[in-house]
Parts: sequence; structure tokens; C-alpha cells
Amino acid sequence: MENIMEMENKKVHLGEVSLVGLGRLGLRTALNLIQTHRGGPQTVYALDAQKVSIDDLIFRMYGAEIGEYKVEFLKRLAGKEFNKQIIPISENITPYNLNLIKGDVVCVEIAGGDTLKTTTNIIKKAHDIGAFTISTCGVFGIGGENIIVQDISKMDDDHPIVGFLKKKGIIKNHVLVGTGKLIRDWEPVTPYILDQISQAITTEILKLLKKKNDTKKSD
Repeated sequence: MENIMEMENKKVHLGEVSLVGLGRLGLRTALNLIQTHRGGPQTVYALDAQKVSIDDLIFRMYGAEIGEYKVEFLKRLAGKEFNKQIIPISENITPYNLNLIKGDVVCVEIAGGDTLKTTTNIIKKAHDIGAFTISTCGVFGIGGENIIVQDISKMDDDHPIVGFLKKKGIIKNHVLVGTGKLIRDWEPVTPYILDQISQAITTEILKLLKKKNDTKKSD
């Protein structure tokens, strides 16, 4: 049998993840990933042009300063000698900078306004470079909601997000995570539901990183 040291040496960080959007949900996912020990991604790209505001309480609870770029705060929080590489990119994705999308897994957690067109462009670009993709299908809820984790091919077209993405040609190989509840529904966004969604997203990212690494080994 392998000794403990040999087994420990095999439990290393592998792969790259792009987190597009570092809001209340994105920060939770980022913290889950960079705190993952004996595994998880080696590199996390954080893409978001927003700065911390007075209402970004979760950022301020961790020590962020008002006016600081959210992605730069994540880098600062990790520290200079941190064992994972955090690459902050203080830009929002547009049709003109899709080249910023990279990595083995691309997770889209953007919110506010009509984000579906941007999400579609990101997913298509990620698929073009061979990355796995994840995005949300509603983050509203007060508790007791079932957290959906499904490939889009298995989901009902009646849901607005699912229907939109399928009409744009994204019909498989894309994971959706969320409560299914949207801005049209009465429920607010609660921190404990965001915790559950980010946990589910992190789980899927780790599975996809392993799948990507296994594929690379077999090539």
C-alpha cells in the first residue's frame, strides 16, 4: 500500500476555473473553491468590473473596503503566498472581450438587468475552447426550495432561462443550478439560499475539474 506521504503528494490542485461575476453568489463560490484543501483548482480567474458598495455586506464582513474592486479584494484576501493562484480581471464580459474566457470550467454568476445574452455568449465561447460550463437558473428563495442541479438537456423549456438558452443553441453539456425562482416571483434573495446554491455550484465545479483531468490523462 502507498504510504500516507505518497497519497498526500497526489492530492494536489489541478486545473483552471473562470468565475464570471463576483457578486454575493460569486464571492461565496470563490471562497468555497479557494478554501478547498488537498484538491480543487490551481488557478481561479475572477472577472467582474464592480466595486464594493455599502450594501455589499458579505464583502465588508470579510474586510473589503468600499470602492475596492471586488476581484482585487479576493486577491488581497487570499494573500501573496496563498497556495492557489487568484487572477483578478476587473472587466465585465462583452461581445468584444470574450477572449478573456479561459480555463477548464467556466461558471457564470452574473446578475442585474438582462444578462442572458451575455451568458449565452460566454457559454458558447467556453464550449469553443473545450471548457465545461455552469450558470444559474434563479437564486430567489426563502427556504425549503429544492436546489436544481441539471444539465440543460433534461430541463423544461417552459422555464425562461432554459427556453432562452435552448433557442440560442445551448441544448446540452451545460449545467444549470438554482431554485428556479426569478425576479418575477415574490421571494427575495436570502443569504442562506445563496450558501446552498454556491455549495451545489462548487460541487459541480469540482466534479467537472476531475472529469477534465481524467480526460487529459487519457489523451
